[in-house]
Formats: sequence, C-alpha cells, structure tokens
Amino acid sequence: MQNQTVHITAQAIQYIENHLNHKLDLDSIAAALNYSKFHLHRIFKKTTGLTIHNYIQRRRLTEAAKLLVSSQKSIIDIALISGYESQQAFTGIFKAMYKTTPAHFRETNVFYPLQLEIFLTAAPGKTSFLKEDIQFATPADIDDWMALVNLTIDGYPCLNKNEYKAQLHQYITNKNALILRDERTAIGILGFSADTGNIDFLAIHPQYRHSEIAQLFLDKLADDLLFGKEISLTTYRTGDKADTGYREEYRRLGFAERELLVEYGYPTQRFVLLPKNKEDTDHARNTKKNAGKSSGTIF
Repeated sequence: MQNQTVHITAQAIQYIENHLNHKLDLDSIAAALNYSKFHLHRIFKKTTGLTIHNYIQRRRLTEAAKLLVSSQKSIIDIALISGYESQQAFTGIFKAMYKTTPAHFRETNVFYPLQLEIFLTAAPGKTSFLKEDIQFATPADIDDWMALVNLTIDGYPCLNKNEYKAQLHQYITNKNALILRDERTAIGILGFSADTGNIDFLAIHPQYRHSEIAQLFLDKLADDLLFGKEISLTTYRTGDKADTGYREEYRRLGFAERELLVEYGYPTQRFVLLPKNKEDTDHARNTKKNAGKSSGTIF
C-alpha cells in the first residue's frame, strides 16, 4: 500500500514538472492520471506535506525567480510563462512569497528557490525510531544531507546552498550535526550551536513527517547534548504565505513565540523551547551519572 501511494504521488509530481508552463489544477492532473481527485489530493498531501495547488504555485514561482535573474525576458512574459494572466497578479503572489517585487528581485541578481522538485524514495523501511538511532554526521553523509536539504528547502527562505555546504563541514567537525537514516536514506538532519542552544537547521524527509522524528531530535538535544539549556530556532512569522506549516509544527512540539527578527533580509520570528522542569532534569542527570559509573562511559 505504501509503495502504491509513493508511486501515485511520484506520477503526479512528474506530470506537474512536465507541464509547469501549461494549465494545471487538481482536476486536470487527476483526469490525466486516471485517479479520483479526492484520493490524489489526500495521498499527495500526506506524502509531500504540500497540497497539489501549493506545490504547483511554489514550483512555478521558483522557476519564475530563476528566469528573473538568468534571462532578459520581460516581467510580463515571465508572468505569462508562469501561468498568470497579468503582471499585476504575478507581482502580487511573488511579493507575498518572496517578500519583494519581481523587479527588485531581478535587481538583486541573487536567486534562491521556494520549492525544488520533490524526489520520493521507496516506502519507508521502518515505521518507528529511537533517539539512539540518531548519530553524529560524518563527511560521508554530506551528499545525502544536501539531498534532504533540497527536499525541504521550503522551510528555509534565502538559503544559499554553497554557503550552507561550506558551513556544514564545520558543523560536522565540531560534532554539531546530527543525522537519522532509514537504511540508506537520510530522513532527518539537524545542525545546532552548542554555545547558544540554537537549532540552525532541522529538516525531516516529507515521507516521514508523521513519525515524530522531530521530537526525537529535540529529545536528543535536551537530554544528551544541550542538557538544561534553552533551545531556540527561527521560522516564518505568523501569516506568511510562504510557510507550509512550520510554525504550526513547532508550536505543536512545545516551542513558544519570542521576538521578531529579520534574517538575510527576510522577516522571521524566534521560537524557544524551555528546558524540562528541574525535577525531570535532576532525575535525568542522576540517571546518566549512574549509567556512566556502571559502564565506564564518560558523559
């Protein structure tokens, strides 16, 4: 059943990618692939974390942004190529998602994607994981790590992949990079600062977002690596149309809203996860000490 779901979703993605410059909606895609539109909507959202409408919109705007900095096409031509009937309509949604006008984006001459094509793996090999399954990343993990970055780029506006990859090497050297795999597939990655308690990057493979993997990473930080520290991260501000559900997920995980920020010119907000209460942390600390004494392990 899982393999069939992945197969159908992959078919839909391929159809969308092959017809980005054509009229696309749920009805036409379902008809072309011979599936019920309700069934296709449900499994696409469950598998990718996005609705078909959101995926199409974000992919089209990404390709439009690429044309703005790499071609001499007029903005109206790019708007029409992207499926919009007017430059005004295109400018409105572009500004809502990219936080700047197409004209200004072209002037800056710096491209970054809202959404890259999603490539799915076979059905998950495991359905449950333990905190102990999370390991420190090594240089051998970099290619798979970056593949997951591409899959989850929607969570990190303005991300420069070349700069990010250079920083990743330092994170790995400092043992500030964690990875979780299901067999050969990287399904969760996390980069953090031990000094500040900040999560600089957290990404979960779309096909595994219902597996509570994000909670496992937080437990790993809170119990083993950032014990007793406040954990923080930044994400989209409330009402940001580019947010595909990250604010809601962080609130569900227990994060609380803090100050508004601007990062790389993009409006964001800091979220904070407070340390577990003192009784819990004291108990965990004593448990670790006793375990270390009995096993000879130094924590």
